[in-house]
Amino acid sequence: MLPMKPIAERDLRASFVNCTKGEAKRLAVPKDLAAQPWDDLDFLGWRDPAAPQRAYLVAESGDRLVGVALRQAAAQAGRARRSMCALCLTTHPGGGVALMTARRAGQAGQQGNSVGSYLCADLACSLYLRGKKEVEPGGRLRESLTLADQIERTTANLAAFLDKVTGA
Repeated sequence: MLPMKPIAERDLRASFVNCTKGEAKRLAVPKDLAAQPWDDLDFLGWRDPAAPQRAYLVAESGDRLVGVALRQAAAQAGRARRSMCALCLTTHPGGGVALMTARRAGQAGQQGNSVGSYLCADLACSLYLRGKKEVEPGGRLRESLTLADQIERTTANLAAFLDKVTGA
C-alpha cells in the first residue's frame, strides 16, 4: 500500500460526502496539515478540539478523496473493559475505542439514516499499526500477518465503512 498523499485544506474540505458545503467550510481542520506524518497514514483522522464529540476522517478512495464527519456516541458509565477498533483491530482499555456514527451521504442522510462503527477514539489507527503510537501493554495483539497485510486489512475495513456511508 502506498502512503497517503498530503492534502491541501481546500481539497480536504471539498472531500466531505455527508455534510453540507457550509458545514464542511466551518469544520475544524488540523492546524498544520503539512506537519502530518503522511508517510505513516492510511487515512487522516482527527477530533474537533472545540467539540470533542465530533471527529473527521478523510481517506483516498480510488482516484478521489472521501471525507466523513463523525459523531461519538455518549460513553457508557463505568465502562472499564477493553474494546477493539473495527478498522485496525487494536484493543484499548476504557474509552480508547468509541462508537462513531456518520450520517449517510445523500438522501439517506437527509432522512436521518446513519451508520456506526467502533473506532480508535483518537483515529490514530495507522500509527498504532506501525508502532508509532503505543497503547498500554496488551493493546496491539501480536499477529502473524505482515505489516503490509495488516495495512491492507485496515484499508479494506475502512473502505467497507466508507461504502456504507456513501451507499456505494
